[in-house]
Amino acid sequence: MIAILTGDIKNSSEHKASTWLPLLKGVLSQYGQEPKDWEIYRGDSFQLQTTAETALQAAIHIKASIKQIRPLDVRIGIGLGEKNYDAPKITESNGPAFVHSGECFERLKKQNLGLQTSNETFDGHINLLLELALLTMDDWTPAISKTVKYAIENPKLNQKELAALLNKSQGNISEELNKAGFDEVQKMIHFYKAQLAQL
Repeated sequence: MIAILTGDIKNSSEHKASTWLPLLKGVLSQYGQEPKDWEIYRGDSFQLQTTAETALQAAIHIKASIKQIRPLDVRIGIGLGEKNYDAPKITESNGPAFVHSGECFERLKKQNLGLQTSNETFDGHINLLLELALLTMDDWTPAISKTVKYAIENPKLNQKELAALLNKSQGNISEELNKAGFDEVQKMIHFYKAQLAQL
């Protein structure tokens, strides 16, 4: 089982692509090679293949990267399933994971992040958690988003080390991760992985 993330940048027309494109490419390249594992197409849309285990963290990581620039955000539909056809470019590959991802993305209206598998019970649980998490995540400021991005990219660093990396005080980091609901987001990712293992 693999994960396909289909997404686009919200409010992308409010900034030159040169502002946000390096951020998007930078985060996608941490999950694989272009164009085999990820591709940016139609200007501000993207697709990424990753493992089912890392899918949710990858989506949140992309969100934190892009939200460093106000008023940008992302919409991402995560699809889990098989891949039947493996092309040199991800946008030409196919299978249930791609179908789930596309359908999930098309359904995203008010909600910026969703997930679809062939298991409705699993989807229901995870999407409810995402809906609640987004009440906080959609309000991340650029400063909070940057701190979350670095915390995801450096999981072994403590707050003091993160503070040194970002030239902030430890109190700042603590406050920002608190406002971001970072501990709760991490718990949601752990819950997602635990549920996934039972699928």
